[in-house]
Amino acid sequence: MPDLLLNDLPTHIHWLSLFLQSDLAAPPTSVPAKQAPPFGYNYPTMHPAYQQNPAPRPDSSPSHGGYNPPGYQPYSQVLTLVSLGGLGGVSELEAETLRPVNLLQERNILPPKYTPPPEPNLSNDLRKVNCSPDTFRCTLTNIPQTQALLNKARLPLGLLLHPFRDLTQLPVITSNTIVRCRSCRTYINPFVSFLDQRRWKRNLCYRVNDVPDEFMYNPVTRSYGEPHKRPEVQNSTVEFIASSDYMLRPPQPAVYLFVLDVSHNAVESGYLNVFCQSLLDNLEKLPGDTRTRIGFVTFDSTVHFYNLQEGLSQPQMLVVSDIDDVFIPTHDNLLVNLKESKELVKDLLNALPGMFTHTRETQSALGPALQAAYKLMCPTGGRVSVFQTQLPTLGAGLLQSREDPNLRSSTKHLGPATDFYKKLALDCSGQQIGVDLFLLSSQYSDLASLACVSKYSAGSVFYYPSFHHVHNTAQSQKFQKDLQRYLTRKIGFEAVMRIRCTKGLSIHTFHGNFFVRSTDLLSLANVNPDSGFAVQMSIEGSLADTSLACFQAALLYTSSKGKRRIRVHTLCLPVVSQLSEVFAGADIQAITCLLANMAIDRSISSSLSDARDALVNAVVDCLTAYRANGSNIQPSGLITPAALRLFPLYVLALLKQKALRTGTSTRLDERVFSMCELKCQPLLQIMRMAHPDLYRIDNMTDQAALHLNESVIPQPHLLQLTAEKLTREGAFLMDCGSVMFLWLGKCCNETFIRDVLGYPNYASLPSNMVSVCVCVRIVNCFPFLTSIFFHRVVLKVDDTSAKTSFFQHLVEDRTESAFSYYEFLLHIQQQMSK
Repeated sequence: MPDLLLNDLPTHIHWLSLFLQSDLAAPPTSVPAKQAPPFGYNYPTMHPAYQQNPAPRPDSSPSHGGYNPPGYQPYSQVLTLVSLGGLGGVSELEAETLRPVNLLQERNILPPKYTPPPEPNLSNDLRKVNCSPDTFRCTLTNIPQTQALLNKARLPLGLLLHPFRDLTQLPVITSNTIVRCRSCRTYINPFVSFLDQRRWKRNLCYRVNDVPDEFMYNPVTRSYGEPHKRPEVQNSTVEFIASSDYMLRPPQPAVYLFVLDVSHNAVESGYLNVFCQSLLDNLEKLPGDTRTRIGFVTFDSTVHFYNLQEGLSQPQMLVVSDIDDVFIPTHDNLLVNLKESKELVKDLLNALPGMFTHTRETQSALGPALQAAYKLMCPTGGRVSVFQTQLPTLGAGLLQSREDPNLRSSTKHLGPATDFYKKLALDCSGQQIGVDLFLLSSQYSDLASLACVSKYSAGSVFYYPSFHHVHNTAQSQKFQKDLQRYLTRKIGFEAVMRIRCTKGLSIHTFHGNFFVRSTDLLSLANVNPDSGFAVQMSIEGSLADTSLACFQAALLYTSSKGKRRIRVHTLCLPVVSQLSEVFAGADIQAITCLLANMAIDRSISSSLSDARDALVNAVVDCLTAYRANGSNIQPSGLITPAALRLFPLYVLALLKQKALRTGTSTRLDERVFSMCELKCQPLLQIMRMAHPDLYRIDNMTDQAALHLNESVIPQPHLLQLTAEKLTREGAFLMDCGSVMFLWLGKCCNETFIRDVLGYPNYASLPSNMVSVCVCVRIVNCFPFLTSIFFHRVVLKVDDTSAKTSFFQHLVEDRTESAFSYYEFLLHIQQQMSK
């Protein structure tokens, strides 16, 4: 089996870690000899039905059965319960989502396979043209008519957006006239109504507009008189080529400035070698055109500039030691045309790692280096990429260590120690400069302060704790893979995003990395395809006069080729008047992600304990509302509608995230980075971080497999995140989004080990294995990988700390400071009874 280069990995997978069963603690001695002992914690004293094997419901298939303990109501009684409980008006399609589930008795609530988000109850025609849930999701797929009805459900209303994500198909429209409503300025979309061929009615403000003459021509069919068949009206996601009306200045070129820490700590870590080689490998792939410009600034206790002007025989270095007032040489010599000065850029990248090999400089003047970067980039705007390896110690923005093992969850330490980096970020945002931060540190570096430079300039934060290119190959490989994606991914410059919604709905809070320019307008100096946003909403007026609610996000940006473009996404959802319909349309993953964003804000503005209490109360309030307004003939226990059955589990998973967990074992920078991720990642990434997917992969069969393009893609079942699911005979793959873990049992099938790992048996596996090849059969387990063309995955074997990380993701198990899932359910029940 040929080896696979690391570069062949998909962009969103950084490494996989291999774990052998011998690393586990011995199983409990109290387990009967004939029973396969579980690994890890067992559940505490449970209801007897909670421990028994599942018995299928009469109306379900055996493989999807639930428990049938005393007091359990068969599905045939659900409609009766619903109608008696005041949840009338339930359609047949909604019946399953409203099925009462007793969480204390029905343990197997995890769907066996990935399930798509709930589909809005729309006509087939509207459903076909609605926005993809991968781009635009609402926490409620049935919008309540009034705020009072929303309050009664005790569920949050909000949107989750991934507006600039990579798309395989995107209708691009070039037209002299971009059709918008004269009143609310919403772009024409599939959910408007044509009164006739010359008039259309807006779906947000309901105003009637005229159809321009140009819109009568359909460029797809090349015919006249069919405005309803234009691509803008047939697709909920489109991109317009913008005219000069959408420009305050000529579109900027792609400008990239790299600001590099070259102190002794940085050189010793070896990151500079990895960075320079990665940039050399990807220099031709940087997004841009013939106008693309590039520059470099390095710093330790001083700041260094590099003249790369075409015509020089070699790069020239200028050292500025006055960091209190950094002198900036001629801009044109420092930010040069990449095409014209490419050879000088390559010479500098080849020379940089060796230039500072013997440095003794231990100080870090990060603040002055950033101030210099701001001055350099002001005339054009662009992207600043900052690489830092320690706490800034000199000049503006210097910081002192606040790391106290006893105060790692203190609100005081979760916020910035200075407003220098926020103010600088706001200045950068005003000049269309986005700042991305790469922190590669073995010690505390006050990420809570440093991250502000990216948060308020629409940048990204990358963090590599204990980075060393030799001693920590896992982080080195991750850094290399992140760089490859970062340097080559699509980018938008000088962007703004506005979200509009149906009259009666209101936006009041945004989450993500940006600067809020006005009530509904976000300033995004840079926009990238890996960032997500969340929005909280309320209902200000009654929606009783409409049956549909619409949301539209418009992203205006300059492409790396210098084209002004507008990407528009439109989402349409039904408006409902019954509480049952609100519960039936709950999108539990979107709700979880919105609550995660709200909890991060709460932990910083109030306290971590308040944020955790708010998450628990969200579950308590919702289930209490369901009990109060639902069936009057309910079994005893913890009852939830099926649509919300995963709510307590997902909230428990959030509580066990580094961002929100209690105790002092989580380092402060690691906690803050986890907070940054929850605030700016798209929904699917957040869910895999919080509640990873666990599969058994050694016994896959072609039964129920997908058949795509003459390929057979096995579909293994999702497993609960508990050590009880791990066996001596199995191989288990856990997908956490940015990392994958492979856990092997001692008695794992030798054929699997030989075919997949390339070793004859378990005993022959080296304990210090660095990388192995994994066959395409494993990769094809995952639907999100089906479009990635590669044949193997590099697997990384890590040390004890990574093994600990693996078990920390088993969120259903008890830890020293956190409930097991069953204990958490009992806690919820106790809170509801108060």
